[in-house]
Amino acid sequence: MEEHFVWMTTRRIRPGTLADFERAWRPGTHPEGMLSAYAYWSENKQQVIGVSFWDSRNSCDAWRTSEAEARRREAMSAYVLDEQEAFYRGRELLVPAR
Repeated sequence: MEEHFVWMTTRRIRPGTLADFERAWRPGTHPEGMLSAYAYWSENKQQVIGVSFWDSRNSCDAWRTSEAEARRREAMSAYVLDEQEAFYRGRELLVPAR
């Protein structure tokens, strides 16, 4: 089975700021080594989960310590009340055919 490298961030944002947060959240350039990324938000639009898939842990770490990521985090900071983040390794679970 193919192994995946995943970075997940959960942020609680200020009420009524989802659109502004999303503008600040999008990186100006596509990070090297990022394969795909997804955003999910709660029904009340105050919790946002970001999930990104990477070609390696090193690629993810290089982006996380980059100047571009520091600028992006600064732009988001006005909207974020708290956040949790972590790096994971895993694989797809096969769902049996019905």
